[in-house]
Amino acid sequence: MSGNGWLAIAGLGPGDAALITPEVTDALTRATDVIGYIPYVARVAPRPGLRLHASDNRVEIDRAGHALRLAAEGGRVVVVSSGDPGVFAMAAAVFEALEAGPPDWRDLDIRVLPGITAMLAASARAGAPLGHDFCAINLSDNLKPWPLIARRIALAAEADFAIAFYNPRSRARPDTLDAAFAILRAACRDDRPVLFARAVTTAEEALRIVPLPAARGAMADMRTMVIVGSSRTRLIARDGAPILYTPRSA
Repeated sequence: MSGNGWLAIAGLGPGDAALITPEVTDALTRATDVIGYIPYVARVAPRPGLRLHASDNRVEIDRAGHALRLAAEGGRVVVVSSGDPGVFAMAAAVFEALEAGPPDWRDLDIRVLPGITAMLAASARAGAPLGHDFCAINLSDNLKPWPLIARRIALAAEADFAIAFYNPRSRARPDTLDAAFAILRAACRDDRPVLFARAVTTAEEALRIVPLPAARGAMADMRTMVIVGSSRTRLIARDGAPILYTPRSA
C-alpha cells in the first residue's frame, strides 16, 4: 500500500484472534481509521492515533461511502467484517459505493484482505462436509426477496449441492430456516445430515448434527452456521465427536 491514503477491506475471521491473518493484523496496525458493524469494530483494540467508527448493520452503503471519503482525504482506513469480507460482507458494498461515487475514488489504493469465513471454520470443526461441490445461500431477505431465496434453495437441492446457510434465523425472521428445511425435505426425501455450528472458534462454540427430517429452525440463531450435506455426505461414528464429510468422488 502506498504512503498516501488507502482503504483495506479486511476479514477478521470467525472469532478466535489466532485466525486473523498476519496481512490483516498488519493493516490494522498501520490504520488511522477502522470502520464497521458495532460488534466487529469492538474486536479491534483501541490505541492512540486510531479512530474507531462503529455503526449499525443496516447502513452498509453509508459505511462504505464514509470509508472511501476518509481514504480520499489521506486516511489509512480498514473496513472490517467478520469472516471473509467478500462473502456476504463489506467488500461488495464498498465497490457498489465506489461505482456510484465520484470518479476520483477509482484512483484510490483499495485492497481486499481475505479472512476465514464462517462456513469454512464450521466445516473444519466438523470434518469436511464441504469437501465436494457446495454452495452458500444467505437466508436474510433484507436485500433480496424470499421467493428468490426459496428458488435458489430448491435448485441447489435439485443439483445435489451441500449447502451452507448464512444468517439462518433472527428475531425478525423466526420462520425462515424452517421454511428452508421444508423446501429441502420436499426435494431431497432422505436423511442427509445437517450441521448446526454455533459461535465456532469462540468460548460459546457448540456443534450439533441431526438428520434432515429432524432439523428445526429453533436449533439455530444468528451466530449459527447451518450446513446441509448432499446425498453423499457421510458421518463417521467414533468415540467423541463424529466426523462429517463429503467424499470428493462423484
